[in-house]
Amino acid sequence: MFTTSIAKRYCGPPQSGNGGYSCGLLGKQIEGPSKVRLHMPPPLDTQLSIKQDANSWLLKQDKKLIGTAMAAQLDMQPPQPPSLEQARAARNNYSGFSEHSFPHCFVCGTGREQGDGLRLFTGAINGQEMVACDWEPSADLIDTNGQVKAEFIWSALDCPGYFALDVPANADFICLLGEMTASIDKPVPGDQPLIVYAWKRYIEGRKHYSAAALCTEEGEVLARAEHLWIRLNK
Repeated sequence: MFTTSIAKRYCGPPQSGNGGYSCGLLGKQIEGPSKVRLHMPPPLDTQLSIKQDANSWLLKQDKKLIGTAMAAQLDMQPPQPPSLEQARAARNNYSGFSEHSFPHCFVCGTGREQGDGLRLFTGAINGQEMVACDWEPSADLIDTNGQVKAEFIWSALDCPGYFALDVPANADFICLLGEMTASIDKPVPGDQPLIVYAWKRYIEGRKHYSAAALCTEEGEVLARAEHLWIRLNK
């Protein structure tokens, strides 16, 4: 067991951790693909414990269970990615510019400054059922080997999946991440432009499903994820 905390910088909603970042803290404890379920909103600036328990890893605040991670399979094959030029142009179509439930979200918030938030503004690709944007990770997200740290890869694969759901700006509900399965298939270099893209899978009642991928400018897929979002009334 060891302790950690989620700094306010890594928030999603104002008072809780970004879902992808929080899942990544747990998921990176497992070699290979892993599935993380969030049982409650991860608190900020609070001492948390990460502990292995049989075949899973647990994130807890005292006795409160925040998240559970376990090994998983991810057989999903992403669609053909957009070009870097398409991904950059898609930023202009980002729906979060007109309406954003959490403008200070670490990953997708429009209220975050360059070098503070990831500013992943994934907009629709013309003629395709996906959203995308480019990403150039800042130096503080990179490890000593020049690769993007795992928790930030999980972060980058999170919010694009929400915007792929195309929730209307005037909707009376929001969707929060309930479960995320991710696979970091290859090291993610921190010294070149990357492409993040995501697409909607299906909807079952209050459960919304999406997927995302991270690739190089040449279209080589480096990481993949699938999401379960839970619909909540505002």
